[in-house]
Order: sequence, then structure tokens, then C-alpha cells
Amino acid sequence: MQFSEFSLQLPVTDPTLIFFLVLVIILFAPVILERLHIPHIVGLILAGVLVGQHGFNILKQDSSFDLFGKVGLYYIMFLAGLEMNMEDFKSIRVKATVLGLLAFIFPLGIGIWTNMHLLEYSLVTSVLLASMYASHTLISYPIVLRYGINSQRSVGIAVGGTAVTDTLTLLVLAVISGLYKEEASDLFWVWLLVKVVVLSLVIMYLFPRICRWFFHRYNDNIVQYIFVMALVFLGAGLMELIGMEGILGAFLVGLVLNKLIPHVSPLMSHLEFVGNALFIPYFLIGVGMLINIKVLFGHFDSLKVAFVMIVVALSGKWIASWLTQKIYKMRAVERELMFGLSNAQAAATLAAVLVGYNIILPDGQRLLNEDVLNGTILLILVTCVVSSFITEYAAKRIVMDRAVEVVSEKIQKKEKFLIPLANPRTLEQLVGFSLLLRDKKDKDSLVALNVINDDNDSLKQELQGKHSLERAAQIMTEADVEPKTVMRFDLNIATGIFHTAKEHDVTDIVIGLHHRKSIVDSFLGTLSENLLKKTCMQVMIARFHIPVTSLQCIIVAVPPKAEFECGFVKWISHLCRMSKHLDCQIHFYAHPQTSGYIRKYIRKKHRDINAVYTDLVSWEDLLILTGQMNYECLLVIVSARRGAISYDSSFEKLPGQISRYFNNNSVVLLFPEQNGEQQ
Repeated sequence: MQFSEFSLQLPVTDPTLIFFLVLVIILFAPVILERLHIPHIVGLILAGVLVGQHGFNILKQDSSFDLFGKVGLYYIMFLAGLEMNMEDFKSIRVKATVLGLLAFIFPLGIGIWTNMHLLEYSLVTSVLLASMYASHTLISYPIVLRYGINSQRSVGIAVGGTAVTDTLTLLVLAVISGLYKEEASDLFWVWLLVKVVVLSLVIMYLFPRICRWFFHRYNDNIVQYIFVMALVFLGAGLMELIGMEGILGAFLVGLVLNKLIPHVSPLMSHLEFVGNALFIPYFLIGVGMLINIKVLFGHFDSLKVAFVMIVVALSGKWIASWLTQKIYKMRAVERELMFGLSNAQAAATLAAVLVGYNIILPDGQRLLNEDVLNGTILLILVTCVVSSFITEYAAKRIVMDRAVEVVSEKIQKKEKFLIPLANPRTLEQLVGFSLLLRDKKDKDSLVALNVINDDNDSLKQELQGKHSLERAAQIMTEADVEPKTVMRFDLNIATGIFHTAKEHDVTDIVIGLHHRKSIVDSFLGTLSENLLKKTCMQVMIARFHIPVTSLQCIIVAVPPKAEFECGFVKWISHLCRMSKHLDCQIHFYAHPQTSGYIRKYIRKKHRDINAVYTDLVSWEDLLILTGQMNYECLLVIVSARRGAISYDSSFEKLPGQISRYFNNNSVVLLFPEQNGEQQ
């Protein structure tokens, strides 16, 4: 096409125009197809079909699609491992293994029989082709993330089953491809299995330790993001080096880093944002560009092969999901969600067909012929569409059911945390701590405050305060929380905090532990002491020596009669949320009677928490906790205001005990909500 001196040559080869067109597709394809009630994932794949060389030939599948596509594929597997709730997975690992084995055995068994008897292929060809039916890619996993149901057990089962199924599929692929290598020996597959096991153990042992060391020393989110992505590609590259597909390494890295990257952290938001905004859509468009629908029409053999492949793949996956549902007595919607997540063919399927297509047999024929190659493309298109629609439908049903349950619950006062900021060095820790405590469904539950003394040095304080509030707002935004900041001038800081709390309906206050400037200075400081006197709301006074996200355990010391305080249930819920986000154990030390109430409530409301209970008969025995603490543990001491039901005179010894025995530990002094009026 020519317009005077301007000419446009198709396909577009200019890198700038290619990237621009891809961004346009990523922007508009989901928007347009959403109005047609078509999942946006399907829209990106169909857009790839239209603009690819087999469609209108607008874009050429150049090296950028290979690069970004591979990154997107690794991203999907990495996020799948990273998003898994490991405490939940421990309880469903058997179910996930069962689904994975069934999703491998049934498509493989049915596929071998149909390939040999209906398509009349050889045994080796039939096995390789059947392994393609067994594999699947979590193409529709972004739908699960979008609806916020990634913590559902059916999702965990499907993701864990994916790891089992794809591992077995890739082993079959590696063994068959190894049979046609000149250097392959009789023990090739045994040696491959040994290498996979050894590398997996190395990743599981070294990567978390390296990551923890790095996070302790570097707090910058951009640096942490680059480091994490380097680990992902290192794991994927090492897995490819030993003869396996890199997606297995990316998934494994996601699993081992799961505990180090809380789901509510800014780093997690960065990982999800970049992947879902660019790399994963790039991969889906690239998959669509491979599809050549024109080849299928007029070629009966290709249509026959494609029909058999589609029927066997879908039926095998449905049988596996149905049997898993029946064995474990799950709901029908959970079966649909497992089936939706586990039937899309893409990554391992493409790997298998390309390997088989490139293997030349002694008689000059290919191990997998062009009919299989063309049929595979249609298989990918159909299964991706089916997977997206079923996952979207099941996800909507689950969200609607959950919404009904929420509405039926007793309406309680909305929580709101106030974070007074005075020391820029503790700012990130206090905001990060509050993010772990809040209910992630509330997007506006944090208020950052800076109170300025109205004195001669107020200008300097104001500049520093503005900088602190801007940084706090940035951290909240990165964690997908609506930033709310307040700057206040007041002669008395405690009064400023108190009035701000009343004006913004605050329910909890998170404040840093006072730094003692002299021997006569009190441990809590005048500010905290005045604040405790003025308010009846829950106050948490925190001191952290390491990043909050690096904490590996929570130890909670609970005084006798704590169950009689009105804020008893609240602080348990907050600490359970923190334990779940950090995926760490929470260890309660309490009087046997108090411990019974804690255990009963957690079993009822937070049964997925890894909680341990030890009797602490007397509060005088608090020092026994010194043997349980280490540098990566957080000590939470549940105290009480003077005059409260659970108040004990031994609380007066706490400042000296913390300073002497727990000075090198991260500590939170928690004062529960009290009955009474604010002063």
C-alpha cells in the first residue's frame, strides 16, 4: 500500500511499530471482547491469530515474541508457585498429587489407544502424542488472580496437579527425545531423573537462603524485583541445561520463594503488575500467531487428527477432575474450576510437538508429521478457549457464593489503622507491618499521620514530614492500597494523634517504639504513655531489626485473663492474618485456660493457620521465651493498660526484661482494645 511518498510494508518489521501494535492489542483486545462476554485471554489469542502471518500478516513473529513469550510463560508458572498458600497446600498436597496423576494417566492411556488404533501411528509416536494430551499450561490462571480466588483449595489442587502432570510429561518428552540422540545410553532416563531431583534439591536449599540474605541487606523494591527475576531465569536456565523444560524451574523457584514474598507486599504487587501488563499478554499473542486455521480446511487428515486430539485431551482432563471431585467429595463448581485450569494446552504441548516434528526417523519421515503439527495448533486454540470460558464461569460462581456468605455475616465496624510517623528510618517497617495486619479486602484501611510541633523549628519538621508521608503513600500504592495521609500541627503530639484518630474513625494505632535518649527516660516514652491513657482502642508499639517480610515465626506471650478483654478476638485475628501473609508459624504462650479460648477461636475462624500452643502458667515465666527466640522471630507481648481486667503488676518489669533479654529481637507490645470512653 502506498500513499504518495509514504509506504507501509507488511508485515511490520520496525521494532518501534511492532511494540506499539502489541501494546494497542494488549490495551483494546480485552476491552472490546469483554463487551462480548469473551474472556480477555481468549481475546489476546484471537488477536494473535488475526495479526499473525497466518491471518492478515500485520506482524511477523520475530525474536521479540520469542523473548517476551518465553518470559511470559515463565511468569505464569512462577506466579502460580508464588501465589500458592503453602499452609493450605500442605493440607491439599495429596489431593493435588491425585489430580496430577489422574490428569496424566487418563489422557495418556486413552491417547495411546486412540493414536494406535484410530490414527494408526507407531508406539513411540503414539506415546509422545499422548503425552501432549496429558500436559497442560495455566493459561487461565490470570483469571483466577483477577477474581481474587487464588486461595481456593480447588485452585491450589489444580496448580499443584499442574506441577505433577507437567513434570511427568516433560520426563516422557526428554526420554523419547533422548532415544534419538547418538550419545543416549540405556540409563539415559534414570540419569535424567537423578539430575532433576538433585537440581530441585539445590534450588530448594540454596535459593531461599540467598534470597533471605539479599532481602536483609537491600530494601529497594526495584533492586529486589530484578534480583527475584534473575533467580527465576537462573532456575529455568539450570532446568533447561539438564534437559528439562524451563517452566518446571520457574514454578519451583516460585514455590521456594513463596514464604519470602508476602502476598500483600509491594514487591508482590510489582511482580504481578509487570507480568499481567506486558509479559503474559505478549506470550498469549505469540501463541495466537502460531495458529494457522487455513491449513486445516480442506485437509481431512489434519481435521481427523485434530478432532481426536481435542476429544481425548478434553475428556481425559474432565475424567481426572470428576474423579478427584468424587474421591474428596468436593462441590461441582470446584470440579469445573479444576477442569478449567487444567485443560489448556500450550507450553509443554508446543515443546513436545516441535521436538517430535524435528526428529527424523531412519526412513526419512518425521516422528510427528505435519498433520499432527497442524492438529496441535487447533488443539491449542480450542483448549485455551474452553479453559478460559470454564474458568471464568466457575470463578464468577465462586465469587458470587462468597459474596452471599459475606453479606449474611454480622456487620462489624470497619477497621482502620493509624500510623503516626516520626522517624524516617522506621517508616517502611511500620507501614509494612500495618499492611500485614489489615484485611486485604479493605483498600482504604491505612492512614499515615505526621504531627508537627508548632514551634520555631516547624519548617524543618514540615519538610521532613512531607517526605515521610510521600514515602508512606508510595508504599501503600505499591501494595494496591488507597493512600491516605494527614499532616497536623499541634503543640502536643499525643493529642494530635488522638484527635486524628477520632476524626478518621480509627480503630487501631501502630506506632514505633520510643528511642531512649537518657537513662531517666522511660522505656515507652511520654508519647506512648499519654496515648495509652487517652485512648481505649488497640495500640501496637513496634520495633523491628529486620524487614517485616523476612520474619520467619511469630511468638506471642499472652497474660492470664486476656480472654476477658473486649479486644481479645481482634488481636488474634490480626496476628493470624500476619501469620498467613508471611506463611509462618505462630506460637502462643498462654495460661492453659486462655490458651483454650485462643485455640477454639482459631479453629473456628482461622483453621488454615499453622498455630502451636505452649502453656505459660505464670507471667513470671516470661523469660523462658529467650530460648525460643532468634533473629528472624517476632516477639509479640500482649500487655494491658493499668486497671484492665488482664493487667498484672508484673507488667511493670517488662521494659527492663525487654531491654535486657530481647534487645536484639523484633518486638511488638500490644495493648488490646478496652471498654470505656476515649478521654
